[in-house]
Amino acid sequence: MSVPEAKVTGLRARQVCALLAGGMVLLATSGCGAGSSSGSNSGTPGGTTPTPPTAVNNTLSIQAGSGATNQFFNLLLTSVTACVPGTGNCQTIPNVLVDTGSTGLRLLSASLTITLPAVSDSAGNPLGNCIGFAGNTYAWGPVATADVQLAGETASKVPIQIINASGFPAAPEACSAGGANTDASSLGANGILGIGVTQQDCGSACATSLGGVPAVYFGCPSSGCVAEAVSLQQQLQNPVGLFPQDNNGVVINLPALDAGGDPSASGSLVFGIGTQTNNALAGVQIYTTDQVGNFTVTFNGSSYSESFLDTGSNGYFFLNANSLGVPTCPVNTDFYCPAATMNYSAITSGTNGTQNTIVFSIANANTLFNTGNNVFNDVGGPNVGGFDLGLPFFFGRTVYVAIEGASASGFTGPYYAF
Repeated sequence: MSVPEAKVTGLRARQVCALLAGGMVLLATSGCGAGSSSGSNSGTPGGTTPTPPTAVNNTLSIQAGSGATNQFFNLLLTSVTACVPGTGNCQTIPNVLVDTGSTGLRLLSASLTITLPAVSDSAGNPLGNCIGFAGNTYAWGPVATADVQLAGETASKVPIQIINASGFPAAPEACSAGGANTDASSLGANGILGIGVTQQDCGSACATSLGGVPAVYFGCPSSGCVAEAVSLQQQLQNPVGLFPQDNNGVVINLPALDAGGDPSASGSLVFGIGTQTNNALAGVQIYTTDQVGNFTVTFNGSSYSESFLDTGSNGYFFLNANSLGVPTCPVNTDFYCPAATMNYSAITSGTNGTQNTIVFSIANANTLFNTGNNVFNDVGGPNVGGFDLGLPFFFGRTVYVAIEGASASGFTGPYYAF
């Protein structure tokens, strides 16, 4: 592992949605992704979950480590197979980041050897997509469609993003506020598999032009790319919600780690909740969330309502050095470097009133990085706003992520369970 970097993949997209929901009357009750269950998700009409006709392989192997280029740590990766829709012309892309903090499949153009059909807007212009990440970085590229295969499950004709596609117009100013995540060295992966609680990456916030259009989708005529409203069906989709079965959420299983971390860790991503014998909802508490997957974390008597679970973040990100009373590292200021490992507790609360106490630790990040290991359960850094319970939270736990509007073991998503 070379110079460690912070990766907070899903945070910025979620903050944008939250700001939109709070800043426009239209979005105060709808928000990003709210009420946007796709018509293609025939597996969960009316909030019911049918019995699967035939059990299929619903388990995908996942690995946590230093990423595609050995530059990072705590990156959770898997392989995704993309196909030209309706054909056997397919490609398996390794080292794709598993991200519960965003929605939609995004693949680096450089990782693709097949050509996927482009999506056009209502005027026939190429459709572009922009997603912003923490640290003022972004990913830009056209929307295309693919049949997406994950384990034995297939989602058909899924709109996805192709990052940094050759020949596509450059990112418009409204998108390109920071540095681009355009290759594996900047992203740490060959793409992002967004499997958060929403069905679309933007939802109703991007489906209407009333009150202004967020800088997420752009029509790109020859005169230049302009932000515009797009239908729910054209937006990037959570591929899990489009499976014929096992389509109401995911279960993430990762092992506990040794003190000081480990070189790598392997686990499983199981599709469906309560749909097969290997994804029963048992031994956990359910925390329902708001429309973008936020719930509340109470720490030292203060409540943070914009908190969430995010496998796309490689640490616990919360508070700042002054309010926590812990210094950041001298060089890697994205991380905390206490003189000794600090042990904390916090209360997690769902919108349904469920509460429980979690415990976690923050160790000296520089000390951890010097071990030569690549996965840690006790690394963290500052974050303005809520608690980003990143990948360290998932080690040693079974965590369920239920998709909005879907019935999962008698409860309706969105929710987390752990």
